[in-house]
Amino acid sequence: MATRPPLTPQSTESATILPASGSSTNVASACPLGVYSDSDDFLNGAAAQVSYVYKKLGGDILDLEITEGNVYAAYEEAVLEYSYIVNVHQSKNVLSNVLGNMTGTFDHKGELRSGDPLSSSLEAEEDVNRHGGAGVSSKYMKFKFEYAKNVGKGFSNDSNMGGYDTVYSASFQATSSVQDYDLQAIIASQSLNDAFPYYNKVGTNKVLIRKVYYKTNHAAWRFYGYYGGLNTVGNLQSYGQFADDSQFQIVPVWQNKQQAHAFEDALYTRNSHYSYELKNNKLRIFPTPVRTGPSNYWVEFVVPRDKNAWDKEHADTDDGSNGVNNMNTIPFGNIPFIRINSIGKQWIRRFSLSLCKETLGLVRGKFATIPIPGESVTLNGSDLVAQAKDEQEKLREELKTVLDEMTYEKLVAQDASIAESVGKVQEKMPLGVYTG
Repeated sequence: MATRPPLTPQSTESATILPASGSSTNVASACPLGVYSDSDDFLNGAAAQVSYVYKKLGGDILDLEITEGNVYAAYEEAVLEYSYIVNVHQSKNVLSNVLGNMTGTFDHKGELRSGDPLSSSLEAEEDVNRHGGAGVSSKYMKFKFEYAKNVGKGFSNDSNMGGYDTVYSASFQATSSVQDYDLQAIIASQSLNDAFPYYNKVGTNKVLIRKVYYKTNHAAWRFYGYYGGLNTVGNLQSYGQFADDSQFQIVPVWQNKQQAHAFEDALYTRNSHYSYELKNNKLRIFPTPVRTGPSNYWVEFVVPRDKNAWDKEHADTDDGSNGVNNMNTIPFGNIPFIRINSIGKQWIRRFSLSLCKETLGLVRGKFATIPIPGESVTLNGSDLVAQAKDEQEKLREELKTVLDEMTYEKLVAQDASIAESVGKVQEKMPLGVYTG
């Protein structure tokens, strides 16, 4: 029988195994994105994670075929995943209040670019390092009904009671026996004259006519006694030696206003025999104007504009065209590492451990079995990957569930429930007897 030569391996240990502890000096170079590499707290946390993974995965019993660099990369990914989920949650809370606010520009890490106007204003608020600064993601937004107010502006704009569109006024002279007038042509022609405020603003835009009117005579105000009904009015009776109209009563302001409206409406309705029909900015006056009728007519109109386009006249209006319009443009950077409390850091440790388990499973999965003299060893790569995926999904759902219970809407409902419960308790308390 042939004699087998003795085996003389160069090493009895795996070429790549996870050490029992990490070093903060090696973290920065191993993180692929380097989002938190300038934070000492992050470097120390990542180094400590190596010992955590080593013990949890049994590195002191069986070699773990991953490097400390794999742990540092997993730790960075875990922090970014935590930041992502929390930022999505916070965007649900504040989006309606920040619509139209200033947004910023972001680098490949998701951070506000240095020198960005918003970044500069935030940095000025706190003199701390970049990852501990006053980022928007760490702020408590004031509740301002921004979305509701913006919707209200739309209603007020279309009801001609304010809004964001500039209302212009134009006039034209009626011609005797001419019943039809092209308001679009009249206004477009006038817009070529720089004497009008809507100079060069109409062009081919179809104007939106808000109102057509002519000026009526002013209402007469002398309709009650000596003082004409303004401020005071005689009570029309005698008191002893005083004659009529020598005693006065104060007339409420609302009465004067109602009287004024009544007179103006009477003149408009009873004395005015003119009405109009407006179709496609073509005006038809009824009845046909005559020489003795009103000579001048006025038109109030707006020039519809693209709400996404910038123009000098509306540069100061708050239409949000260049601001926050959805979750994507909220100026949320990655949550500063030092702003993550113990709750968040424990979630990060667990998620990072799961990522390391997945990496270890992928490495072992490359070699399902390893032959040894007279036998073979089967590795548990697929089991590790499946366990890791399941753990990661459960951790995400756990965090999302907790955060969903802490939306501002839920907190308000909780406060209302507590207040109601306190009221019921107080109803059972006997009233004290005052003996002072």
